[in-house]
Amino acid sequence: MINPVKHCAAFHDLSGFGRVSLGVVIPILTTMGIQVSCIPTAVLSTHTGYKDFRFLDLTPQMREFIQHWKDLEFSFENIYSGFLGSAEQIEIVAEFIDYFRKENQLVTVDPVMADNGELYPSFGPEIIPRMRELVGYADLITPNITEAAFLLGEKMPVDMPDPMIKEWCMRLADLGPKTTVITSIPNKNRALSSVVGYNKEMNRFWKVDCSYLPADYPGTGDVFTSVLDGSLMQGESLPIALERAVQFVSLAIRSTFGYQKSELEGVFIEKTLASLRSPLNLSTYQLME
Repeated sequence: MINPVKHCAAFHDLSGFGRVSLGVVIPILTTMGIQVSCIPTAVLSTHTGYKDFRFLDLTPQMREFIQHWKDLEFSFENIYSGFLGSAEQIEIVAEFIDYFRKENQLVTVDPVMADNGELYPSFGPEIIPRMRELVGYADLITPNITEAAFLLGEKMPVDMPDPMIKEWCMRLADLGPKTTVITSIPNKNRALSSVVGYNKEMNRFWKVDCSYLPADYPGTGDVFTSVLDGSLMQGESLPIALERAVQFVSLAIRSTFGYQKSELEGVFIEKTLASLRSPLNLSTYQLME
């Protein structure tokens, strides 16, 4: 029997407060018509941007949850992993992908481990080769520019000319994924940054520029990858999915920026979720030659 609603298995942490991880993954994918089943990797009182947060590591329970899913013979059109707190959790997700892999499935890995030129404080350099291995299981990866540099063993660039961007995308694709998307690419015009997607089978590169506002909201990477993942699951092309994800993040940031609220709370997706059901009004993606 054909499932009338596509089914996603999501591996992310859950923060009790703050619009990050499962707090944005579930509403975004649900709004886009996708059923989300979760294996929480950890439960936190707030996301890690807040001081003195409380943290419960669920690594011991993850395999038990997965075994129950195996017993129930669940099936998934989409597997989507985000923040994984340890090498053991990466191994668990890799084993899950191996077991539940099937035809016409999208495996999305957001290799969350670094930003602004540095690994997150909870990680040491040993996480890099393990994340590189997990990337090899994916159909789609969405590293930011810092994560891309670590995966490739490169230094963080100040500026990235198009030939370098294309080289990095192809080298990441050589690790295994069919589609590579690099976010937060620096631009000579400091008012902009870029997102570039590469489809290995078509050997095509697509670029979408993003305008800059002086704000730093946690969770925007989770928002971007969730919209991109959902768009591809709906059958949209890579450039349109990139465009939709960039436009949604930009709209969410602009809808939040005018209020005197702490940036730590994240973007007000509640005000913008309905836009995910509407067609794109315009498209500005570029085909990189």
